[in-house]
Amino acid sequence: MAAVDLSVTVTLAIFAASLVLPKACGNSDGDALSSLRRSLSDPDKVLESWDPNLVTPCTWFHVTCNKDSRVTRLDLGNSNLSGHLVPELGKLEHLEYLELYRNNIQGSIPSELGKLKKLISLDLYNNNISGKIPPSLGNLKSLVFLRLNDNQLTGPIPRTLASVSSLKVVDVSNNNLCGPIPTTGSFEHVPLHNFENNPRLEGPELQGLASYDTNCS
Repeated sequence: MAAVDLSVTVTLAIFAASLVLPKACGNSDGDALSSLRRSLSDPDKVLESWDPNLVTPCTWFHVTCNKDSRVTRLDLGNSNLSGHLVPELGKLEHLEYLELYRNNIQGSIPSELGKLKKLISLDLYNNNISGKIPPSLGNLKSLVFLRLNDNQLTGPIPRTLASVSSLKVVDVSNNNLCGPIPTTGSFEHVPLHNFENNPRLEGPELQGLASYDTNCS
């Protein structure tokens, strides 16, 4: 009987400890950033402080959180990182600034970034990102800065971006985009040099143009 009582006591003690000890990546933001870290090569060890055993990522270098311990900034520009972006970034629902410029990031822009409804700045310029600009970025109704220049992007400039009224700065120069340049909505005042060095762009779209050239891909 005493052995049974001891077993029950040990089980209860382990259960109680599990309630108070930190859990690895205790929130979705930590999980998302840990996924990003696993996808990146980090020769300069700028992500060395990203310990997945902490309850939140708020003490990690290059990460800023709000008072509720939700990630609002990711500052990893010019950090000699390579690898690719991950769809889990779309889970950072309080993220306002995603700064990954001047690295060697490859692959495509995940369409899941269109879920970042509070995003103000998306800076992915000076990488080796390829594929198309996701039309889902048109869902970013708080976006002010979109800098995708100096990559290997293809396809058209999504017309969905023209409806983002907050968008003030757009730079997609030095890519391989195609089709016409939008001129309505948020694109009305974007200078043409922010589209330069895209040999397949056809120039400003004609007013009333209903769709892109179907050969643009």
